[in-house]
Formats: sequence, structure tokens, C-alpha cells
Amino acid sequence: MERAAVVGLGNIATRHRRNLKQLFPNLQLYAMSASGRIPQEIVNDADHLVPSIDALIEQRVQLVIVASPAPFHAAHAIPLIEAGIPVLIEKPVTATLDELKMLQGVASQYQTPIAIGYCLRYLSSALEIKSLLASDKVGYLYHAHIEIGQYLPDWRPSKDYRKSVSAKASLGGGALLELSHEFDYTQWLLGELILEHAILRQTEELSLEVEDSADMLLSTTKQAIVHMHFDFLQRNAYRQCRFVGSKGALEWDLIGNEIRFVSPQGAQVLYSEPTWDKNQMYTAMITDFAALIQKQPNQCVSLAEAAKSVELIEHIKQRFPMRSVSGE
Repeated sequence: MERAAVVGLGNIATRHRRNLKQLFPNLQLYAMSASGRIPQEIVNDADHLVPSIDALIEQRVQLVIVASPAPFHAAHAIPLIEAGIPVLIEKPVTATLDELKMLQGVASQYQTPIAIGYCLRYLSSALEIKSLLASDKVGYLYHAHIEIGQYLPDWRPSKDYRKSVSAKASLGGGALLELSHEFDYTQWLLGELILEHAILRQTEELSLEVEDSADMLLSTTKQAIVHMHFDFLQRNAYRQCRFVGSKGALEWDLIGNEIRFVSPQGAQVLYSEPTWDKNQMYTAMITDFAALIQKQPNQCVSLAEAAKSVELIEHIKQRFPMRSVSGE
């Protein structure tokens, strides 16, 4: 690969530029801000700055990672898809169902390779939990509990969290969209989720214009019950899942990269690699996308798969409007 680009200048875009340079040392890398402005500050790992998607098309880049805020994804990706330039779109694929339909309409007309950046599928323990569930380790699945929480002001300590993408509806913020990894990997592991009930809350704690916590009760096509909890409020980062079945329970700690099996015989650690370099998720995702472009075997997250998360989020928001909650 000779020429590639990353759209967006945030933390995830910075990571992608660094990884592209490491994977392809001779690469000419183009960077573009989400707004098209030419930044005055130094943009690391960028050989060229461009003001527009048209400029990237003119440079005949061979791959673009769209890492702008979610409401810009469709506008940035569609001209590239029409130009036949492979696009890896950061999660969530879009912020709304209307934008998703626009993207799907264009994607169906062209054979341009497209993948969505749900990197957690490449976490080493994620591949192991997928294998364990597929091998009937827990037997008949009765229920699952999926929980993620982290205090939003701690995400990007050097910035005012109230001005971040996560906090602003116009930039695709809110717990549902920002934490949509959980929707993606849960459906990857358990199949389609059917919404039963949800509570979206906006507390006074953070004074956001979007939901800072969400509780969902869902079911699978095999009648297992799935409870999901997302929040921006927990002071200590927490990301764990529990799958309870007729043979026992699998407990998955995504932060600790560990899996335990709890049965009548006791608790057993099945997998533990806490020092595993999580940047490998991102490099594996890019390498996998390069394989997709070359029509080689890959595990890329398709547009159709990622669409399920956007559709579910839209369904939740329409059926269960956000509540404001007083701290008193």
C-alpha cells in the first residue's frame, strides 16, 4: 500500500495514523479534519494535510479510515464509496437511521470494500469467549448480564468533557452510541437482540444534553434474557459480562482480559492475559481490512452487521424517551 488517509483528528484518528505508519512504513499518509479545516498544530504521523474528501479522491488514496464524529460518517464515506476507495468506518457506523439508509443505498450500488471499526471483536479474550459459547460451555443459555461504566470526565482528562463528542447530541454523543461496542459484540455472540424494555436517564451529575446511563432488557431468538447497563457515571472503569446457562456461568472481564467459568465444582480461570497489548486489536482490524480489500479471508464487521446496532439504538430511543433525574 502506497497511499492512505484518516479523516478526523481526535484520539482514535491519532491511533489509526500511528498504526498505519507502523504497519506500512513507506506509506504516504493523508490527514483531514472532520470539518475540513487545515490545523495549525502539528498532526503526528501525517505526511500531508488536505481540506476535503474530494482532495483525497484526487490523490487516489487506496484506503481511508473515517474516524470523524458519527454524524459525519455518511457524508465522508459516501463519496469515497462512489469513487471505489475502500473505507473503514469507525463505530457506530452512523448516528441515525436516516444516515444509515443513505449509506446502505450507496453501498448496495457499488462493490467498494467497506468495514466497520468494532475493534473489540479482535480482543484476545473476545475470540476465546466466542469459541466457548459456540462450544456449548454453559449449556442452554438462560440469561446474560452486560455492563459497562466509566466516569466521562476521566475519558479525556485534558479536555472539558462537556465539549466532547460523547456529551453532545449533535456529534453523536450519549451512552447508547458511544458505548455501542456492547451492542455489537453481544449480537455477535448471541445473535439478534429483541427489545423488551429500556430506561434512558440524564442525571444532574454531569449536566449533559444526552443520556448518561441506559438500562435495557432484551431477549434473544432462543428466549435467553439479556440485561444491558451502560453509564458515564462509574468512578472506576468497569466492563464485564456474565453468561448463565444450564452447565454453569462464564464471567468475562474485558478490562482484565480474563474469563472464568463458575460451576458446581467451583470457579476456574479459563483464560487470563491482563498484559496483552490492546493496541493489537486496532492493528489486527486494519490488517483484516487489508485482507478484505485483497479478497482474502477475514473477520471484518460488515455494514449489515453494524446496521443492527444503529437500528436497535434508534428503536430504544423511539420507544423509551430519555428521563431527566434529579440528584436529590
